Amino acid sequence: MPKAFAASPADIERVYRAIKRIRRVEEVTADIYPSDKIKSPVHLAIGQELVSVAVCDVLKPGDVVGGSYRSHAVFLAKGGDLNAMMAEMYGKDTGCCRGKGGSMHIGDAAVGVAGSSAVVGTQIPMMAGYALALKHQAKGGVAVVFFGDGATEEGCFYETLNFAALMNLPLLFVCENNGYAIHEPIAKRRARPDALCAIANAMGVPARRVADGNTFAVRDAAGSAIERIRKGGGPEFIEAQVYRWREHVGPNEDFDQDYRCRSEAEPWMANDEVTRLAALIDPAIRAAIDDRIEAEIAAAVTFAEQSPPPKPEELHTNVFA
Repeated sequence: MPKAFAASPADIERVYRAIKRIRRVEEVTADIYPSDKIKSPVHLAIGQELVSVAVCDVLKPGDVVGGSYRSHAVFLAKGGDLNAMMAEMYGKDTGCCRGKGGSMHIGDAAVGVAGSSAVVGTQIPMMAGYALALKHQAKGGVAVVFFGDGATEEGCFYETLNFAALMNLPLLFVCENNGYAIHEPIAKRRARPDALCAIANAMGVPARRVADGNTFAVRDAAGSAIERIRKGGGPEFIEAQVYRWREHVGPNEDFDQDYRCRSEAEPWMANDEVTRLAALIDPAIRAAIDDRIEAEIAAAVTFAEQSPPPKPEELHTNVFA
């Protein structure tokens, strides 16, 4: 591991636990989904977990994150309650949004998860607003917005880059570039598929690309960027290349749908961070971590299944118009 990515055994164990926990939550969610117990569409983060874990590992409790409809990993990595997230997907009153948001609209302000948005790109200007608020508070807080490569083709992406640079906002842009906007590869959408960092730089936002799918490389990039942001250096941009293993929305694979093939995914699967990090940990310690994860997930599923649905009179609670 290069010196810049150096990590102690405790670092590796902590990061492995976070990534493996998210992976297993997503896999269990995929197993449950066909039963119709989960009441909203699911966009799984399998294959992309490392980005949320790497970035959130260097954040402080007072920092705020926001994401897209694919935000289970962001929610859990920032400290969101697993019971509450599972109950939310079940549409239960004990969910983090009282069962009204579902998988695509999860949040927990108490741990700094501002929320997630199902409309492509809309979380980007929303998190600029949080960054502006944090700047006025002057307590060194940082806002982080996670989005996919498809969101970089929305006008609000360019507008927010400009606004963030103009206002010197404490905002970290994190693009989880999985190469596809639903089914359309980036090579068919951009004349220069490698230009995302160039675009950010041109808008006045320093940018860095991490292409090798290494958790500690992303963590190193995020740590350096956030340190500069905290010191008043203004917004920064990270492009992290990843690969989505499952279909855009839903629990299944989609390599038979004529827009991508399994051979494209195989190098990413062969270099899976869950497997790579697991190999760096003592087998007995790893087994104990895995056992705790399985017990926690089983308890969360039981909690969700046994929780009550919202009462009918809650239908208009928190509805303002």
